[in-house]
Amino acid sequence: MASWGEFARAAPDLATWGQKRFNRSHVAYLATLRADGAPGIHPVTPVICQDNLFLFVDPDSPASANLRHNDRCALHSLIDNPSGIGGEFRLQGRAKPISDGDTRTRASAAACYSPPEGYLLFQLDVEAAYSTDYEEGQPTKHCWELAAV
Repeated sequence: MASWGEFARAAPDLATWGQKRFNRSHVAYLATLRADGAPGIHPVTPVICQDNLFLFVDPDSPASANLRHNDRCALHSLIDNPSGIGGEFRLQGRAKPISDGDTRTRASAAACYSPPEGYLLFQLDVEAAYSTDYEEGQPTKHCWELAAV
């Protein structure tokens, strides 16, 4: 797994592009796996700070239960219109709960909203990232994948 910072150092243009897509609307969709293996999709607000990608999640939500059961997930930026103008960004990775108070304080300060006190904090580590930009109707795609060790 790579932290957001490690991913950004390995693929700086793609990471910058992706961060702009997340910051454009401040909402993205988190895909998770339920205990029965079925997929779930949840709106979230990504927070990038300290070289990490964080999510605050309601502890009683299906997203929280799914991440605690299976840490595999995907995160997809919002698309502004049906033609895809402005592009899209998605990543695959794993989420781990963060209980450190200092990290939570810094992530809260970097968020575009005030995360409720009881929300759980997850750090998403990146396995792969993808972008698609639609210029003049032609998709331009970029991909970064963590090298197998």
